Amino acid sequence: MRRLKVFASGKLILLYLLLVQFMADLVIKGGTLLTMNGSIIENGTVCIENGVITFVGKEIKEDAQKVISAKGCAVLPGLINAHTHLPMTLLRGYARDLPHMEWTQKIRMAEAKLTPGDVRAGARLGALEMIRSGTTSFADMYIYMDEVAKAVEETGMRAALGYGMIQGLNEDSRTKLKNREDFVRKWDGAARGRITTMYAPHSAESCSKEFLIKVRELAEKTGTRIHIHVLETEDELNLMKKRYGMCSVNLLDDINMLGPNVLAAHCIWLSDDDIGILKNKGVNVVHCPSSNMALGAGIARIPEMLEKGINVALGTDGAASGVSLDMWKEMRAASLLHKSKDPRTMPALQVLEMATVNGARAMGINAGMLKTGCLADIIIVDVDEPTFISCDLISSLVNGGSGCHVRTTIVNGKVLMEDHKIIGFDEEKIMEDARKAKSGIIC
Repeated sequence: MRRLKVFASGKLILLYLLLVQFMADLVIKGGTLLTMNGSIIENGTVCIENGVITFVGKEIKEDAQKVISAKGCAVLPGLINAHTHLPMTLLRGYARDLPHMEWTQKIRMAEAKLTPGDVRAGARLGALEMIRSGTTSFADMYIYMDEVAKAVEETGMRAALGYGMIQGLNEDSRTKLKNREDFVRKWDGAARGRITTMYAPHSAESCSKEFLIKVRELAEKTGTRIHIHVLETEDELNLMKKRYGMCSVNLLDDINMLGPNVLAAHCIWLSDDDIGILKNKGVNVVHCPSSNMALGAGIARIPEMLEKGINVALGTDGAASGVSLDMWKEMRAASLLHKSKDPRTMPALQVLEMATVNGARAMGINAGMLKTGCLADIIIVDVDEPTFISCDLISSLVNGGSGCHVRTTIVNGKVLMEDHKIIGFDEEKIMEDARKAKSGIIC
């Protein structure tokens, strides 16, 4: 009799293990699915296993370890911030209302005081802000990037990280390149694949031609992407013409640095020929309208780039210039800025694509859509509010949405925020640490 009981118990355990094996980790039910893959599905279901989307469609009977009701909500891919400097949250508002050159000088004086601990505090604060507002992935370049990587590990976000390089600042060129190569080797694929790495020369203006060639060679050796500012200001355009007789785009093209592996931030002062080069080389442009406007840098020719077929993603830039890391505000800025000449430009769906599909393509990650096989980076947005009673949900989200409407944020299948509550780390501690770090730098 005892043997029969043990045998029965063993069968039950085996059956349980089989059920667990074929059970989804997470199911999201009942929401309006904005798939960014050509369809909107009412009362839809998304199933997730091992950090990957396994089903998108109408409701099915699917057992899961966790089920989230998205009734009254829109379910969509997480937003992607394709250009920022995360620890600059500590410098938010510090140099407001200054022209770009004066702003840069004041900010760099403050940055000289930053310690690794300060950078980690600012990065954790930035990650918290992004999780709360529905950003699941970001591309970042700054200093003390090991601390930023630790913040990504801790908070559960996805990021493409590049250790910034300004030639002649702090280290000699050889040491700088060696340290950046070490960073790429150490962190690429870390945090269970949530961290990828990039080489991040600041700009063609702040790095010599010879230095940029060495960066390109390092990137080619390991197939690593490159993140760089390109023609952000008219001053850069004039300086490059004086120094080399050509602009930054032409110089980068001349040294074979441009290609689909490049994130080119800002790209404001472009000629027709420059746009043609970026198109032909498959370069990813990152548009940062709020920062550009705040610093008086100019208006990028984004509608023309999109019309030419250039992949244009969206970024906030650092919070010291753009103020907010809320990608909803950035989408609204992008939408309205370019309608000033023609209201038909930058329709809402196109702007949302910039913040999802295009951002994923720019960062080289399989995300940005609700699609079987894509990474499970998903947000749930409460649309059961007056703002979203509309004839066009996507238009209402892009032009009226805000980070405060994001109810739940999921990265790699893991819930980082549910019903506005952060899970897995202490947000009060993060904010307190950031306050202390800020007071030691600028107060």
